[in-house]
Amino acid sequence: MEKKIVTFGEIMLRLATPDYLRFNQSPQFNATFGGGEANVAVSLANYGLKAEFVTRLPKNDIAKSCVMDLRKYNVGTDHIVYGGDRLGIYFLETGAVARASKVVYDRAHSAIAEIQPGMINWENVFEGVTWFHWTGITPAISQGAADVCLEAVKMANKLGITVSCDLNYRKNLWKYGKTASEVMPALVECCDIVLGNEEDCEKVFAIKPEGFDVTATHGEVNAAEFESVCVQMQKRFPRAKKVIITLRGAINANHNTWGGVLYSEGKLYQSKRYDMTHIVDRVGGGDSFMGGLIYGLITYPADDQKALEFAVAASCLKHTIYGDFNQVTVDEVEKLMAGDASGRVSR
Repeated sequence: MEKKIVTFGEIMLRLATPDYLRFNQSPQFNATFGGGEANVAVSLANYGLKAEFVTRLPKNDIAKSCVMDLRKYNVGTDHIVYGGDRLGIYFLETGAVARASKVVYDRAHSAIAEIQPGMINWENVFEGVTWFHWTGITPAISQGAADVCLEAVKMANKLGITVSCDLNYRKNLWKYGKTASEVMPALVECCDIVLGNEEDCEKVFAIKPEGFDVTATHGEVNAAEFESVCVQMQKRFPRAKKVIITLRGAINANHNTWGGVLYSEGKLYQSKRYDMTHIVDRVGGGDSFMGGLIYGLITYPADDQKALEFAVAASCLKHTIYGDFNQVTVDEVEKLMAGDASGRVSR
């Protein structure tokens, strides 16, 4: 049976200042679209898998442009529901060297923020589907979005569909009266694959590696330190067959190290570590990792090491691409996995 993946969440209009300009310097913005779960769907479609993105959009020309953009990348949009008044927006100021990037959200009262249980027929959405993916961004948007996300994961469990999540803690989004620690456990309990970074597990579940300080890494992250995080996460959420942690060492805004660990059946897998200089765009980096990981776990079901290496290499390449979407092919990722990082012109 052909593998079909569904992702669910919010897609936004992305307005970014060009050329590292600050918000107050720029007379214009570059307009694209992006959002965690849509980014994952685009990655999977680029790799040749059947991917569908589910969301709620208003009926207007901006939303129509958004849907056309998704279709351009072969992402299915048949189960998008319509209603509400606006598409969410996020503004991006790209940092440089010691100046961090900034994101300003304008997504209050967006179409998906006002979604309610029953608006999506998940049984219909999941017909013929083998994998469902969501992120911690969606339940942070509103109580309605959290409730619909819970509807989805429970139906996926009932139908025997693999469920993955990226914890994706965003402190600036949890504004509707509930905390991530209150909402996320019931959702993560339904997941087979759990991805987080060095902060997500601590901020949401108070699970952290001993003695680790993300601000003091200077680009060096000891992967083995995170085995305890994975073990604690599996103990808390026993349904999770695999726990994956992305490892970013921030030397500065343009220069990071990048890798990951995967814990499964009592074994810790550690990836190759990449030294990423001259980063073009790191927004969507975690989503590109997740897209690569889902592809890897589906394509190499008996080789967790290879699945992890595919995810890390795919995400490394994303850091060279402008925009939220990771527009790379399987061949390009596999070439980097094999050690070809020369950047020579392909003729």
